Amino acid sequence: MYMERVSITDKAKAIIDQLREKHGDLMFHQSGGCCDGSSPMCFEKGEFLVGSRDLCLGTIHGCDFFMSADQFEYYKYSHITVDITEGRGSSFSLEIPLGLRFMTVSKILTEKESNMMLPPQSQ
Repeated sequence: MYMERVSITDKAKAIIDQLREKHGDLMFHQSGGCCDGSSPMCFEKGEFLVGSRDLCLGTIHGCDFFMSADQFEYYKYSHITVDITEGRGSSFSLEIPLGLRFMTVSKILTEKESNMMLPPQSQ
């Protein structure tokens, strides 16, 4: 039995629903930058070009969630939960005009949990 690598809170799902009404299908990407560059960013599907070194960690509320392979090295033993918080980030993510920003909360996995994780998919 496998576990998902990434999940999402109900509060974040509600914001995705709101953004989807305005923008259509969505996607997430989390790179390994500093500051807001390490936050998950929400884009219209296809608006962000996924590179050959990006991995798809799973789907959250109907949205593919990508991460650079280099950044995944830091997260490979973690479960990621996408949440939402008040505060304006400084990225191009779609939620920024709402005065909100997506954030990730990671939990280090036990060895047993780590062995149950779905492997990421290469692009």
